[in-house]
This record gives sequence, C-alpha cells and structure tokens, in this order.
Amino acid sequence: MALSVSAVADPAAPPRPWKADVEFGLVTTRGNTDTENLNAKATVVNEREFWRHTGRIDAVNNAVDGVRSAERYFAVVKSDRKLSEVSYVFASLNYDDDRFSGYDYRSSLALGYGRSVIKREGLELDLEIGAGARRSRLDNSPDAEDEGVLSGAMRVNWQFSEAAAFGEDLSVEAGEKATITRSVTSVKSTLAANIALKVSLTVKNTSDVPVPIKNTDTETATTIVYSF
Repeated sequence: MALSVSAVADPAAPPRPWKADVEFGLVTTRGNTDTENLNAKATVVNEREFWRHTGRIDAVNNAVDGVRSAERYFAVVKSDRKLSEVSYVFASLNYDDDRFSGYDYRSSLALGYGRSVIKREGLELDLEIGAGARRSRLDNSPDAEDEGVLSGAMRVNWQFSEAAAFGEDLSVEAGEKATITRSVTSVKSTLAANIALKVSLTVKNTSDVPVPIKNTDTETATTIVYSF
C-alpha cells in the first residue's frame, strides 16, 4: 500500500523546486515469477527555470520459506534542459537488476529530444526520442555485452476528475540484441489532502531472452502514495 502527502503551499509563494513521492504496496507478479510481494518506490524531482532533474528507484523483494522468489531493483536518473515551454533535450541513465531475468544487470545511457505535445490543465502528453548505448551481462558470465540503442517514450497524465488521475508511461529501447518495452498504466485516487490510493499495471517485454526465461513479465500493484 502507498502513502501520498502534499504540503500546503502559500498561493503567493514561488513554486517549490523539490517534489517527491514515496510508495509502498502489494505487488502480484506473473511471468518468470508467480508471487505476491511487497514493493517500494521513490521519485524525486527538482524543477528549475531551465532544468528538471528526476531520480526514481523501484524495488521488489520477497522470500518464501527462506527461498528468494522475487528480487528486482530498477533505477533511473534523468536531466532535462528546457529549450522552451514545450521542448527540451535530455540525458538519462537506467539500471535494471532483476535476479530472475537471466541477466546479472542491464544498464543504458541515452541522449535525446522531448516535446510536450499536449500541455493544458488536466491533460499532459509528452513524447521523447533518443539514442545511446546499453551494457548487459548474463548470469554467470564474466563478460558484458555492449550495443547501440534507439529509444522512444510516451508519458500521459490525465486528471479526469478532481480526485482521480490516469497515467501511462511507455518506453521502448531497441538494440541489435534485444528490444525492451516497458508500460506502466496507473489510476490514482486522492483519499485525503496528502494521501492517495494507486493501482498500477506494469508490463515488461524483452524480445530476446535466455532459455528458459519468459519474454513478458507483469506486475499488478496496489499502493498508497505519500507526496511531499
């Protein structure tokens, strides 16, 4: 479950440069692991006149009868340099450590261009395109594999009522060895001034995986979000 806290701001005060969300909840996974787990997420955003810096970390960890059944850590660090009200260039670094994916780790670095295609009260749509490099290391392998990648992303935030919002975060990273597609679909409902309930579905598909790993993993999560 997740907690969401919003600080009460003075309308006359300038916007706060720092914002953060912390989530805790129950996750059901289907794919390479069939389990129910506790998960934790944290997102921090620093917004300035010309820059926006974002950091995010997701963690899922569970053991049953002393046997580890799910363990995954995913982290993103991203910086946007604003060119105008609706366009920006970015640099991002991702690190994915899923102990049940057949890989010891995967990390990628990308540079690219983003644009707010829709930006109005209650609805935002951002599109991004970029290029970079990815490093992967298989389990029990001493050597890492490097490859160039092309990336694309779409983010939607729709505040469809005063107390509820829909979100979609879709990313595609295509390289010579594999294409990784990740979709996070969520609905968040405000329970109190600073607490919200969030239900999300995460689907990750990897086009080429080691045997006997499955190509697609899903996570269904119910969390309480704490924002401050």
